[in-house]
Amino acid sequence: MVNPKAAVKYFVLDTSALLHNPNALFSFADNEVVIPFDVLEELDKFKKDTNDVGRNSRMVIRHLDQLRERGHLADGVKWNGHNGCIRVAMEQTPVPGLNSSVPDNRIIAVAYHLKEQGKPVTFISKDINARIKSDAFGINTADFESQKVDYETLYAGYRELKVDGSVIDRLYAEKKIPIQDPVLAKLDPPLFANEFVLFRNTMDEHQTGLARYVSSLQAVLPLMRAKKACFGILPRNVQQTMALDLLLDDDVQMVTLMGTAGTGKTLLALAAGMTKCFNEQRYERLLVARPIMPLGRDIGFLPGSKDEKLAAWMQPIFDNLEFLLQDRRVHSAESANVEAKLKALIESGKVVLEALTYIRGRSIPHQFMIVDEAQNLTPHEIKTIISRVGEGTKIVLTGDAEQIDNPYLDANSNGLSFTIEKLKNSELVGHVTLERPERSNLASLIVKEL
Repeated sequence: MVNPKAAVKYFVLDTSALLHNPNALFSFADNEVVIPFDVLEELDKFKKDTNDVGRNSRMVIRHLDQLRERGHLADGVKWNGHNGCIRVAMEQTPVPGLNSSVPDNRIIAVAYHLKEQGKPVTFISKDINARIKSDAFGINTADFESQKVDYETLYAGYRELKVDGSVIDRLYAEKKIPIQDPVLAKLDPPLFANEFVLFRNTMDEHQTGLARYVSSLQAVLPLMRAKKACFGILPRNVQQTMALDLLLDDDVQMVTLMGTAGTGKTLLALAAGMTKCFNEQRYERLLVARPIMPLGRDIGFLPGSKDEKLAAWMQPIFDNLEFLLQDRRVHSAESANVEAKLKALIESGKVVLEALTYIRGRSIPHQFMIVDEAQNLTPHEIKTIISRVGEGTKIVLTGDAEQIDNPYLDANSNGLSFTIEKLKNSELVGHVTLERPERSNLASLIVKEL
């Protein structure tokens, strides 16, 4: 058996942490990672699933099988480049007060007995209730945080600066302000790539200037698309103006939009995609995908073919597409005509609506790709999706970190928040947090008050 040094810490991983990120096995450096036997049993139940949970389960099992070839997992096996080891705990001694017929309780019991032996042990779980129970037994408990950010300080994509009116005049007269300019050089932290700056006159708050930092030019440039309609849609506030500027810029290959319900993130993304695909013919097709993360029944229980099942999950996308295809200059009932237009676009392959389940393994070149409800994806899943993006494709991630349906994710650990924070200084990526709901006065009231 591996004899760890006295300073070695013990990390007991439950199933949820491994299903969240299969590489969690290798995230604790020179310490001992303990996998309770019940975790193996639970992984076995998930391994045949065709979704990301099933794939993650199979990946963990493969990792363990590779380690098994190097030694006995029950004794502990070292992994490449580290002095720590990964061990499967076979013991299943019950703990007074814990119902041992519940698998989660047997997993917690492994951490409890290590604590009773005087070991510096931490129980790692994405399951909030499991963390509460283990903490109640005096076990040091933590979420899996290697892919976690602070939502309260999450990068918003823009900042506001109070300046003299002459600075705003100079921005539009000279069409730029160099990053070395005193008004920008003093910023802490410095501007990130594609970050927006809202200049506001200190003497007249109604005089403003809106610019975006272009790192290749080492300057902020005024927005040139600010007042242009996008497939009949005009931005209703400054954040929507920023979002459209990024969505319509072909040099920005990835855009992330975060915002509460009704802020227009999905509608703006679709409007930009339709403009780029149909008006400018910059991309071959518009691909819209959503994760299958139901509030109620799973997709497998819905009747009909794959397309008929997907129709239920894609209804919010259909609603937005139909709105964009309407002639909003006249207030007449033309629903049949709009439905016919949308059906023709889908049948021609110009618009493709897909579940993320069917994205993995594909290469997606020359498309405008929108991933809606991205807050329900893990960082690992986001990485997998972005890696599908081929040459000439633009990808847009939209979501609301305050409306997460995945039981193992929160505002700090979901893939959208993680991606926003980690890629905030890439010149290929832009982000805007949309704050003001524009769907209706009632929607604005509900988001604000409830």
